[in-house]
Amino acid sequence: MRVAIVGGGIAGLAAAYELEKSRAAGTQVEYTLYEERARLGGSLASEIVGGAVLERGPDSFLTEKPAAAELCRELGLGSELIPSNDAARKTYIVVRNRLVAIPDGLMFMVPTKLVPTALTRLFGLRTKIRMGLELLDPPRSSGGDESVAALVRRHFGQEAVDRLVDPLLSGIYGGDAEQLSAQTVLPRMVEMETKYGSLTRGMLAAHKRMRAMTKDSSKTRKGGAAIFTALRGGMSQLVDALVARIDGAGLLKGTPVAAIGKTAGGWVLDAGQKHEQYDTLIIAAPAWAAGSLLAPVDANLGTELCGIPYSSSITVNLVYDEAKIGALPEGFGFLVPAVEGRAMLACTFVHRKFLGRTPPGKAVFRAFLGGMNGEALLAESDETLVDTVRREMAAILGAKVFSAAIEPEHVQVTRWRRAMAQYAVGHKERMTRIGERVKALPGLRLVGNAYDGIGVPDCIRLGRQAARELVLERASTTAVR
Repeated sequence: MRVAIVGGGIAGLAAAYELEKSRAAGTQVEYTLYEERARLGGSLASEIVGGAVLERGPDSFLTEKPAAAELCRELGLGSELIPSNDAARKTYIVVRNRLVAIPDGLMFMVPTKLVPTALTRLFGLRTKIRMGLELLDPPRSSGGDESVAALVRRHFGQEAVDRLVDPLLSGIYGGDAEQLSAQTVLPRMVEMETKYGSLTRGMLAAHKRMRAMTKDSSKTRKGGAAIFTALRGGMSQLVDALVARIDGAGLLKGTPVAAIGKTAGGWVLDAGQKHEQYDTLIIAAPAWAAGSLLAPVDANLGTELCGIPYSSSITVNLVYDEAKIGALPEGFGFLVPAVEGRAMLACTFVHRKFLGRTPPGKAVFRAFLGGMNGEALLAESDETLVDTVRREMAAILGAKVFSAAIEPEHVQVTRWRRAMAQYAVGHKERMTRIGERVKALPGLRLVGNAYDGIGVPDCIRLGRQAARELVLERASTTAVR
């Protein structure tokens, strides 16, 4: 079996690794991975400057999703996995240039503790009253999909959307709560609303079940697994380890695929001077690129894929001598609501989040800009972006803590154009239609962050799953013959 993989990000590399494992186990399989860039790994890109690990893309992955950690251990990177410093975990929301801590007891954006919610400066009195009365909401019949903003607004009001939901989702998806699908992004809340009516009652019930399940377990949030897991030397460690296990002859960097065709026996790929036939095809490129390539094969599939919206983002890393800045507030960093009218979406105190990745005496800040409403920023110069971040950090943290006049020791600016898929309203139905079209094209698989999860573990899971399925299908077809 000959397999073509289009896209050398983490999903494509995970698929290639799984095929290599099958080949090592005796399966007759060949694969070629096409990547248009000069480097592999997609948005997983790390750089070590003066002993500080700087991440251009994702800096970690969710611990509760096992696919990433499992792969790291398979690759011999188990000892390199480090947990987030959850003992110091505290996140702030910027409210009129003041940092307000997210109150204790918030579970998936739902308040479950009365006192912290009543005392927080994050919400006004009207919103707090509404949050209390939300406990009386009756069950609601499940209707069609709606935006996350519409769901939360119905329960807690617009201020909860502006001050909490929008910045949280902007930090995770780089998206807009008014556009993101409630069914896809917050499926548990949709189920809770149908069963309980009140999201608060639903979340309290879920929390009670969770406590019952872990009553006899020694694993608690403080003593158990951290929320995030990273690699000591940066996420590029995972990319390097994967590439080392994959047949180098099958990795074609700097080789964009110009066209894809379907034949009776498989697939034809044109990549410049290279014209090759394959039995099966895994497309691990962004959905908009996959749609353009597949449109000549299936126009409807191409339209559906191109219809998945994407947002762009910018990361700005700043390294400082810690002695030159004032005392930072406790915690990991802050989120900036769109209603604050700032360019920054969020800022992480990197040296606090993962211990041991920054030399003593250094402070590393990672700012995020862009998102669905900040595309114009991509056209700004690096100098302008850095100046903007420094000016806004000084305004938010206070000049005594962070002066815009203090020069950083190192700056790093990275632009990610159309990199993050947005699960817009109707995404679930779109995925059903895409699945039906793909099923009609034997030997095709689509993987990446546009389909069933945006995180690194999701992309790894989908890439490996696609490779396994194709190998099993081929083996089944051969056995029948």
